[in-house]
Amino acid sequence: MTTHGGFEPVFCTIVPPHVLDRLAQHADPVLSGPARRTLQRDAYERTHRRLTTVIGAATVAPRAGAEAGKPHRTVFDARHGTDLPGKKVRTEGEEPGRDATVNRAYAGLGATFEHFLAVYRRDSIDGAGLPLDATVHYDREYNNAFWNGEQMVFGDGDGEIFLDFTIALDVIGHELTHGVTQHTANLTYYGQPGALNESVSDVFGALIKQYSLGQTAAEADWLIGAGLLAPRVTGVALRSMKAPGTAYDDDVLGKDPQPATMDDFVRTGRDNGGVHINSGIPNHAFHLLATALGGHAWERAGQIWYDVLTGGELAQDALFADFATLTLKAARERYGDGEELEAVRKAWEQVGVRTL
Repeated sequence: MTTHGGFEPVFCTIVPPHVLDRLAQHADPVLSGPARRTLQRDAYERTHRRLTTVIGAATVAPRAGAEAGKPHRTVFDARHGTDLPGKKVRTEGEEPGRDATVNRAYAGLGATFEHFLAVYRRDSIDGAGLPLDATVHYDREYNNAFWNGEQMVFGDGDGEIFLDFTIALDVIGHELTHGVTQHTANLTYYGQPGALNESVSDVFGALIKQYSLGQTAAEADWLIGAGLLAPRVTGVALRSMKAPGTAYDDDVLGKDPQPATMDDFVRTGRDNGGVHINSGIPNHAFHLLATALGGHAWERAGQIWYDVLTGGELAQDALFADFATLTLKAARERYGDGEELEAVRKAWEQVGVRTL
């Protein structure tokens, strides 16, 4: 069993740096301005996250009187500033208000909590009732959403390329799943382990959306961030697990660079070694597994992935082959030598990842 030497929270955003880099170079300041400011804020928050990790931040504990197995949500409003968490605007049990963004954030936190509890019997993202906090209306025209190791933060988008980041439930689930990874396998946020970190968040973000909608694997769209792109953008989402590399192909954003198989693995020093790019490979493997098994993806395929993430054997520096090998072990331990095991093996073979 691998022993993880303490948590090392990372700063994880839903919009990849390569997308913002391209926007920041655009000649039109309406497009480049928000992207540049977003990159600056991301750089600040990333550095701040690193410093608090080194210095040591206070541990977030369940609030006094909190009931086990129940969500403990608080939504804050940054009022277009950058001081976190902001003004408290909705707490657990309060009725919806007039601000749709606040209501979506609150509902998304709840849907994520419900999924992990109902499907995997996990009490919040740390397994011990951690309060779920979110800040909305962060900065002005902020083109991102992020998990900073302690809470969720949502921008409103610039309205030109990106819309309100609370629109997509899978984005909320994605970012909160970074918290689950932080408290379990704590995958290093670089290269293949970083791509696995991103992929795990995409997987459970997709499952949270599918669970909320009651969709089968065949009915799901397998898109991450559907609804986030403004009408002027030629694209459907940030990423596609069904067909990596096809989520968008736009004059401004460029073409979705995600590979579907190891044949097209991207070697780069940008984006922490391509964590948002090469995550397309394990994403596609999960989609192939889920659709091969059929039914609800969270019931068997999701359970296998969850077992690997939380089982204690996944090393922080795990490569795709390491993760794939553990999914075979998890499938055999939970389901025996049946169709699940063979489907897992075939899914990884199809994306070109060899098991050990």
